[in-house]
Amino acid sequence: MPYLAVMQGRLVPPEGGHFQSFPRERWRDEFGLAAQAGLNAIEWIFDVYGKESNPLAHDAGVAEMRAFSKQTGIAVRSVCADYFMDRPFLRTTQAECDALIQEMEWLLSRCRTLGSSRVVIPFVDKSRIENDEEKIQVLSILQTLLRAAETNKVELHLETTLAPRPFAAFLEQCDHPLLLANYDSGNSASLGYAVGEEFAAYGHRIGSVHIKDRRRGGGTVPLGTGDADLPAVFRGLAALNYRGDYVLQIARSEPDQELQWISKNCKWVASQIEEAAGARQ
Repeated sequence: MPYLAVMQGRLVPPEGGHFQSFPRERWRDEFGLAAQAGLNAIEWIFDVYGKESNPLAHDAGVAEMRAFSKQTGIAVRSVCADYFMDRPFLRTTQAECDALIQEMEWLLSRCRTLGSSRVVIPFVDKSRIENDEEKIQVLSILQTLLRAAETNKVELHLETTLAPRPFAAFLEQCDHPLLLANYDSGNSASLGYAVGEEFAAYGHRIGSVHIKDRRRGGGTVPLGTGDADLPAVFRGLAALNYRGDYVLQIARSEPDQELQWISKNCKWVASQIEEAAGARQ
């Protein structure tokens, strides 16, 4: 069974009105809660909201994270760099972009210190790629970042709103072993993309998966109540022999029901992965 992870912050009530953010007050609690929920890992969040209090930023904090991982058996295998959704590389000045590149290079070095093997970079919402000129700009940024990725042995996983064939063509222009795709089942459903077409176009470049459900053109809803064809997602990933992590980025529960909600969804996702693998044999 592959690693089942949860997006950080989903196991505790949201802070400061943020749907998804680094939980400044209760990040320590999530290690034990993740273990109780039957998970293997947490996808850590690095964002503007939590930057000043994120233990990832200093060695003492990383040591504390490692201690909690060892105590609970919950790994931190990945970092979701929401910082660069809040402060996009695109539609900014060259000086601002250069500063953001330096920030990303620093984050890669922190991942090496922690022992995390990948960073998910979101090019969605405010940071979405809107035209061919911006594709060229992002490719140039990635060429720089991949040198830092090589130094730190950390993969870059791109989460974008690009349609299947344009995304595949974009990835082909940067055929580097450390540059992979993050597949988000909910975002794809919201955009109206077909699972089969996506996997046919760039399935071989998928390095990580976010599991959630959304209605077409709408927001996140509980698994099975939106337009994501989740059975097709699990079958398709099994056919691709996908061996990466599944990160639960599901709709939030009622406050103080987070553990029960995540536990329930973890069991369901595990059953779907097992069923899809069995059907393929």
